[in-house]
Order: sequence, then C-alpha cells, then structure tokens
Amino acid sequence: MDQDGPRRRAEYLYQELDGLQKLRRQVRHELIVACRKHPAAKWLQSVPFLGPLRTAVLIGRVKTPHRFRSKRQFWAYCGLALETRDSGEYCVVNGQVERRKRPVLMRGLNWNHNHELKNLFKGAATTASVGSGVFQQFYLGLLNKGMQPEMARLTLARKIAAITLKIWKKGEAFNPEHLKPQAA
Repeated sequence: MDQDGPRRRAEYLYQELDGLQKLRRQVRHELIVACRKHPAAKWLQSVPFLGPLRTAVLIGRVKTPHRFRSKRQFWAYCGLALETRDSGEYCVVNGQVERRKRPVLMRGLNWNHNHELKNLFKGAATTASVGSGVFQQFYLGLLNKGMQPEMARLTLARKIAAITLKIWKKGEAFNPEHLKPQAA
C-alpha cells in the first residue's frame, strides 16, 4: 500500500490552508481600514464588545439604520425575533364560533434572516456575558430573575442590537443609561 499519496495530499491541503490564512488576514485588515472611513464606525465601536471587525460587518450588511422603523424589525432582520404561529385561533363549539383558550405557541427564532448579523450579535452577547462591564451586570440580573442562561443570552443579544440601532440612528456614543429598562 502506497503511503506517499495521502501524505502528499495532506501537505497540499496544509499549503492551501496557509495561503488562505494569509489572505484572510489581508482581507480582514482592509475591511477594518475601510470601516474606519464610515462616519458611524466611531459610534458603533463605542458599544462594548462591538470591536472594529464586528462594526465593519455590521456596517457592510445593514448599510443604513433607517431601513428599520423599529427595533423589532431590526431583530427580525438579524434573526433575533421570536416567531409565533397559530393555525386555528377560532373553532366551532355547539354551532358557535369561539376563540380557543390555549395561548399562542412560540416557535422559536425566525428562520429568514441575515446569518452573519445573528452570529455577530449572539457572539457579542456570549462574550459580554462572561466579560466584565454593564452588559455582564445586565446578564447576571436576568439570571437572578430566574431566566435560563440561553434565554438570558438571547435577551442580551437583542438588547445589544437595539442599543446599536439606536446609537446608529441618533449618531451618539454608547451610554450605560441605554441599558435601563423602558417604562411601560
């Protein structure tokens, strides 16, 4: 059995990987340099855990924040919106149409979204939940209220996305006051 064939193929694959890693570093550098020229980059990078690379991806994917009327539309675009479905809200009982008593079922997160933005905000939330700062305090507060860690990270990702959209629309730097709960 010839052992040189698999070894040579592995060497070629490693050479290809080395070339791709070099190209990846160059592209990453150019992306960050191009991002610095955007006027919103400074405001967006003021959000904790949104560094230059995440900011560059965000600017490249969203282009303008004014596409979204509300944070809920932005969440749906980013794949952070909760999806509810109900196929039979009403039913016929004894010849009368009545509304069903069971609550609307949650089906999870929406599936038609921008995958890079979902990874961006969930990655920022995961990093923020273990890092120190105001976002970790927010996350720990959610855990103290009895929320499961996965749902707390999702809530944190949605909060980071909402703050990012607000900062980008208003053209202001991050302020920890943005984390305060809204009045109902």
